Amino acid sequence: MKRRLLLFDTISLIFLVSGTIMISFLGCTQQEELINESTVEQVMERGVLRVGMSTFVPWAMKDKTGKLIGFEIDVAARLANDMSVKVEFVPTKWDGIIPALITGKFDIIIGGMGINPKRNLKVNFSNPYDFTGMSLVAHKELAAGFSSLEDFNTPDITIVARLGATSVAAAHKFIPKAKLLQFDDESQAIQELLNGKAHAMVSSAPFPSFQSLKFPETLFLPLKENFTKEPIGFAVKKGDYDTINFLNNWIIFVQEEDWFAERKNYWFNTVDWQTLVK
Repeated sequence: MKRRLLLFDTISLIFLVSGTIMISFLGCTQQEELINESTVEQVMERGVLRVGMSTFVPWAMKDKTGKLIGFEIDVAARLANDMSVKVEFVPTKWDGIIPALITGKFDIIIGGMGINPKRNLKVNFSNPYDFTGMSLVAHKELAAGFSSLEDFNTPDITIVARLGATSVAAAHKFIPKAKLLQFDDESQAIQELLNGKAHAMVSSAPFPSFQSLKFPETLFLPLKENFTKEPIGFAVKKGDYDTINFLNNWIIFVQEEDWFAERKNYWFNTVDWQTLVK
């Protein structure tokens, strides 16, 4: 009887040890697979960081030669340089940029994308590397005397915004009674405003202020300050925590150099770059 019990205990111990080794092996294998599948590992192996973006002054735009320039272009180029890889920009319509990321048309979205719960259900966001806010630029004649959001919050007011942008949600929330027209890009929206077919445009700062400076005879800023504050982050596919970890630590590293503040000051608080696009 004792021999049978000893034999049983020995066999049980063998199975226990074997099972532990197998679980450990499977765990290591799964971990290696997750690492190999991460975006950052694929980018390093490929040697190219593919960046999804959409033109939006002054985040991303083309200069006189057709080259992309802007705050987000600088950010993407710096990120790629620090990874010792090349950068490839993939211009994409804003309303389709998240589906394009999910289907693998590029590795990351770097385009002034505001972090919000609805988007976070579809993608993983890094920590914020910038903050922006919503502002209004209005038609001088149609919105004469307007100085508050309430002035625009009536059914006879027409507001324009960019399709798929957070400005749409801001318009619905803060001026819900106004009629909202959406366009594929900001140039179409601002043209509608310039043509006198809308009272104002809702957009992320500093775009409204740039437009009021560019067209001072037609447009003006009815509000003294932005009426929202939004965190801006990088977006990658869900489940890619290895890449998120790298991006978060990269943001901390670059912030300590004040590099983000320096580039934002150049693109948002000066007009030195405007000669490059005129």
